[in-house]
Parts: sequence; structure tokens; C-alpha cells
Amino acid sequence: MDQTEAEGRIKYLSEVLDKHNYNYYVLNSPIIDDYTFDQMMDELIRLERNFPELLHPASPSQRVGSDLNSEFKQFPHKYQMLSLSNTYTEEEVKEFDQRVRKLTDEDFEYVCELKFDGTSISLTYENGLLIRAVTRGDGEKGDDVTSNVKTIKSIPLKLKGDFPAEFEIRGEILLPFAVFDAINLEREESGEQPFANVRNAASGTLKLQNSSVVASRKLDAYLYYVLGNNLPDDGHLELLKHAASWGFKISEHTRKCKNVNEIFDFLHEWDIRRKDLPVATDGVVIKINSTRLQQELGFTAKSPRWAIAYKFKAEQVSTVLISVSYQVGRTGAVTPVANLEPVLLSGTVVKRATLHNEDVIRNLDLHIGDVVFVEKGGEIIPKIISVDLSERHPMNERINFISRCPECDTMLVREEGESAYYCPNTKGCPPQLKGKLEHFISRKSMNIDGIGSETIELLFQNNLVRDVADLYELKDKDITNLERLGEKSVSRILESLENSKNVPFERVLFALGIRYVGETVAKTLAREMKSIDRIAASTFVELTEIDEIGGKIAESIISWFKDEDNLKRIERLKKHHLNFETQVESKEGQTEKLKGLSIVISGTFENISREELKTFIELNGGKNVSSISAKTSYLIAGENLGPSKLEKAQKLKIPILSVDELLQLTK
Repeated sequence: MDQTEAEGRIKYLSEVLDKHNYNYYVLNSPIIDDYTFDQMMDELIRLERNFPELLHPASPSQRVGSDLNSEFKQFPHKYQMLSLSNTYTEEEVKEFDQRVRKLTDEDFEYVCELKFDGTSISLTYENGLLIRAVTRGDGEKGDDVTSNVKTIKSIPLKLKGDFPAEFEIRGEILLPFAVFDAINLEREESGEQPFANVRNAASGTLKLQNSSVVASRKLDAYLYYVLGNNLPDDGHLELLKHAASWGFKISEHTRKCKNVNEIFDFLHEWDIRRKDLPVATDGVVIKINSTRLQQELGFTAKSPRWAIAYKFKAEQVSTVLISVSYQVGRTGAVTPVANLEPVLLSGTVVKRATLHNEDVIRNLDLHIGDVVFVEKGGEIIPKIISVDLSERHPMNERINFISRCPECDTMLVREEGESAYYCPNTKGCPPQLKGKLEHFISRKSMNIDGIGSETIELLFQNNLVRDVADLYELKDKDITNLERLGEKSVSRILESLENSKNVPFERVLFALGIRYVGETVAKTLAREMKSIDRIAASTFVELTEIDEIGGKIAESIISWFKDEDNLKRIERLKKHHLNFETQVESKEGQTEKLKGLSIVISGTFENISREELKTFIELNGGKNVSSISAKTSYLIAGENLGPSKLEKAQKLKIPILSVDELLQLTK
């Protein structure tokens, strides 16, 4: 066979195999047997091996997997990949509906869709070809797992029909129950630990370095969210129907709802029917259908304002409370933990459950030896929800919260307005010191590779590290002879410590472990204040004027910088050249002509996307805000301007500009 004949045969086999993949994995309606399919796949692989110049990246053979994967690289999300706020009651759903209706006076519909219990993925297509698959990661960037995702047969490598030139589609990668059971049986027979649940199994499989093993695991996927410019419809559900015509697997159970009563009907129906599905679900996602209105409503720091997740009531089991132990965290908070007789719950064996704080113990009126009912909060963390009083023995001892730290014997304190007891010995309590070190080295903080909790324990026990600044003063000779640390491990640790000096300021700030300063607050502070010295010198009023910084956070920041030991730590870290200032990169076209202006964008625009417009505003020093208030400087109005925004802008006498008028402001 010459190259021309091979090219024709490869094209034919690719088209036929794509068609049968779609019939089998998306339509669930196979028209040929597995043997015939495998024979055609073998022929295609053989031809591509003999004529490598004819191998196309979207070939069905790419689903077989490869042994050549290197470590995953991180890739930034074009659109932030935020998680949803969770609700657990119908009352909370009503409150969500009321919040939305206060933000807009438009009529709108909701869409209800099953919340699949797997691992989130974002797929990018250009000219009909899958070019990248990225996990959620931290919402701003994730792991590039394209080679593994190509092995999932329900995800098309090449689209059909009339699709946009470039777009992104998001969904959930799943492991069907039948496949999960078969894998676990195989693992048990080979002496391996079975997977705890389908979610962990799907997530773990997607991160395997060997894509041929990923292919063998038979992952599945449902897609549920289309993003991009020039999409063919405004409706979310309508876009999903378009996506189905392009070749994507979309849940057939998604439904429009006009009001909360129709939403409740959907919730009641699927709380029962979901148990018959071949894949795991843990709730329902409720979204506004109009993508234009979604953009109008925008996002909070952590989640969209136009969608929530309703979580189904978790499974409950009963068991016996053996004892209560107490854990001390890096902030000094003391958390009681229930030790239970082992019991199977939602696919995992549960031996411990959180009790949160003293109030929970008191409200439950817990006694040692009680028969208790346990469920998984959000189907993840086990917790005790009630006690079977009919089973209580009269001699069972009541549980009283401890008064002294279980680690350093310091008297515990409980501040007014706080639910937890704290150990105030922040500079001498071992778990607090080790907790601060573990937080500092973690991936979302300084990402110091080669040091984990065991290594921290080893360094701590050998009096080499007590403070995070001590890490940067470690020498080769200090750690080479420590147990479990070989020459390669030591070299890796020292190299990673050196590399961490390039971590941006916002993550260094988060790594310091200031109480209430999480990832989002750290980013906000770094963006607004620019440097650690500026934050240290800030007043309460200056801090609380920053969006998302409330009084509690401001007081914590001020208190932290009043501590001389903290200031000494900063100075020591500065000497090791960590980033304590925001590195401002000069970008082409950057000005400050919109500095101090808060700008709201509403509607759609003919020659520029909303994202491009937001970038332009930020590039010129302006601030994008999602809702109109008395502090708003301008409303930039496009086609289909939201009437509620227009009315509010007119009422507050906010200037309304076109895109051209905005551009004039920067000239």
C-alpha cells in the first residue's frame, strides 16, 4: 500500500471509528460489536505506525494512551473556574432566588441539572479540534491533562456540525459504578487497597502519569457549560443542545424551571431517581438560563451570583461513640474528634467524626458509649448529627470539653463571639509551630517540594526548624545525616527552597498564616497595598475601605503586625530575598488614565468582548465592578443593556458611556 492509498484508508477508518465512538459512548446506542471495532482500531494504528506523517492529533488512535507522559504542566484558565456555593434546604434555595431577584428586575428562567460527582475539567477547542484539557486546580490555573483526556471516548477529539471557531466547554469526568466495582475487585485480588469512592477514583485516574492505564480505566464525562465569544445562543440550555449536536455528551435530564416551585419538583424527583443512574450524583445545580444575565450578575470572590448547588441529604448510619480526642491546629484552635466503632458510610469505613466545638458536644449532650447517628457533611466529612437516647446506659459518662491544651497544658481561652477554644501559647505549642510550617511549605503557599509533614516533624524534633525563616537557613550539613533523608532528597529540598524565592507576593502573604487572611484576602491585599511594609503601616480605616476586608480581618492584620516576633520574621525572610512587593510588569499600552474609576459593564458589544473590555479598563488603571452603587464612576452600555442596571444608573445619575466614549477617556 502506497502513501496515497494509506491516506484514504486512514481517513475512512478515522471517520467510521469516530462515528461508532459517538454512537457507543454518547448516544449509548452501539451498532457494531466490540470485536469489529477493535479490528478497525488495530488496522488504523498499524497504518499510522507505517506512515507516521499521516498521524493526526485528533485520530481515534490517540485514545489508546501513551507511556511517554512527563509531569503535568500547569496552564492558566482563560475564564476563572470558580466553585459553587452549596445549599442543603429548600429555604436556602428560596433565599438564593430572592437574592437574584433583588439584583435584577428582568424576567428569567432557571435551568436545573444533575450535579455529577467526579472531577471538573475544562476543554478548549479550536477549529473543531480538542487542543487542551485542564483541571480546575486553584480556579485560576490547573494541570494540563490533555493526553489523558484524549483517552476518554465520550469526549470528542474532532467536532461535527456548525461549531464556533474557538470556545471552551466544561464538565465532569466520572467513573461509572460498574467500572469502579470491577477496578476495586481487581485491586483487592492483587492485594492493593481499593478506592474509597468513585470521586477519588476518577480524580486519581486522571492524574496518572501513564495514559494507557487511564485508557484502561474507562472514564466517562458529561459536559455542562459552554463559554466563549460569538456563541450561537444566549440560553444556557440551548447552548448545551448545540453542544450535543457538535458531538458532546450532555445530560438528557437537564430541565428549565420558571420558579422555585418547579425547582423543588425537580429536586424531589431526582433525590429518588438518582439512585438508579449508572454514575454518582450528589445534588442539583441551579443556574439562570440567560448567559447575558449571568454576565450581568457576575461573581463574588469565590462563586457566581447566578448559580448554586443544592446538595442531597447525606446517608446516615448508627455506631457507638468510644471516646473523644482533641486536635490543636496551626491557629491554636482546639477541635474535638469523636472516635467511633468502625462503620461503612457512603462507600468508606468511618472511624472518626468531627465534633467542631464545645457547643456541638453540649447541644448533642454526648456521653461515652452513646449510640450516635453519623452522616457525611456535603458527603465528604463525617459528623455526628444526633444521639439515640433510647440506647443510652444510665452509667454512661457525660463528655465535658477540656480546659487545658492537650499538647502543652496551657489554659485554653474562648474569645467573645468565637465558637472555638484556643491555646494562646502560639510561640511554644508544638502542633501550632508545626502547623504554621506545614502551611508555609504547602502548594498554595510557597510550594516547597521535597518537604512534607513527615520532614517537618523530623526537622522539628532535631531542633533545626521552629520558625518558617529557619527553613532558609538550613545547610546541607544540617540535614544530610537525618533519618530518611538521602543525598537526592537533601538536594531537592535546598533547590526547592531557593526556587520558592520567586513565589509572588500574594502567595508569600498567604503563607505567613495571618489569621483570617486566606488566599482570596491575600490576593486582594497584595493587589491594593502592593507591599508588606504598606500593609504593616495600614490603619483600621484604610484596611476596611478595601473590598472584602471587614473589621474582623482588619483587626487580625493589625494585631499580627504589632507582634515583634512577626516583624523579626519578616526581616529575616527579606534577607533571604522573598518577594514582599507586588511585581508590576509594564504592559504595552498601560496608562493610569482610568485610575480611581469604578466601572460597570453591561450588555453585549459588536467589536469587542466583555473580557477584552475588562482587560482594557484594568490596563488603564480602572477597576471593574459588577453592580452599580453611588461609588460607580461610569456604566459602559452595550446592546441588550439590563433594564435594572439602566434604571439604577439613571436614578443615581451615573454617567452612561458607549465603548467609543470610554476609549476617548484614555486618549
